[in-house]
Amino acid sequence: MSNGIGTESGIRWTYAFVDRPVGLLGAAQTFWTAVTDTRMSETRGEQGEFVTLLPGAGDACVKVQGVDSGGGGAHLDFAVEDVDAFVGSASSLGATVVGAHTGWAVLRSPAGQLFCAVPWHGEAVRPPVVDGSRLDQVAIDIPPGAYGTEVAFWERLTAWDSLAGSLPEFHVLRHPAGLPVRVLLQRLGTDRPSASAHPDLACADIGATRVRHERLGATVVARHAHWTVMRDPAGGTYCLTGRDPETGGLPKATGGQPR
Repeated sequence: MSNGIGTESGIRWTYAFVDRPVGLLGAAQTFWTAVTDTRMSETRGEQGEFVTLLPGAGDACVKVQGVDSGGGGAHLDFAVEDVDAFVGSASSLGATVVGAHTGWAVLRSPAGQLFCAVPWHGEAVRPPVVDGSRLDQVAIDIPPGAYGTEVAFWERLTAWDSLAGSLPEFHVLRHPAGLPVRVLLQRLGTDRPSASAHPDLACADIGATRVRHERLGATVVARHAHWTVMRDPAGGTYCLTGRDPETGGLPKATGGQPR
């Protein structure tokens, strides 16, 4: 392929979905449109629950979805050349199909994280960095008892580079050059019934990005050495991480290992 995108798995593009309660969908759409410097597409779905965030340049890679139950979270959509083949491969690796639709499917990983397989429509150009930050990662939070199995599942599903993170509880699946959203696998400290996920932004300056997000209605949940946990106006959590927005990796001064 001329754009250099391609893996053995057939994944040609990735979308990060920000999932928030339907009743708070307007607040989520307004906030995430602002922080990604995008505009909303027309809404889709029976309840108008789907919206794509359209960048001024490049191809869309972030969507916002309203969910009927729970507080929301995040999930990945994999745009693939052959949906049926991808679903078959995922199922053989331990995924469960929870929603089969015409041309696309909803699946659940062995630890319970939802993801979708959708057709690739030629997306190829990452949107630019916005005010020193980029939403470029979905972090999957995994119960400790399921961690090894879940890491192996995502490694085999994506066929991406598999790297140890900056801490023992982090494992990074680094996408091929050109894809917009990578995967961080994070081992939780305590058990829970299933995995969950949240979006991460790579920030050239966490402090400056935090201030901007607070002005847009977000609040700080917790601060760590290289990342800050935030809560958006719809009540969902996400992280600002001290990674290079262009490469996704940590600056060399901090050791060069990804979170």
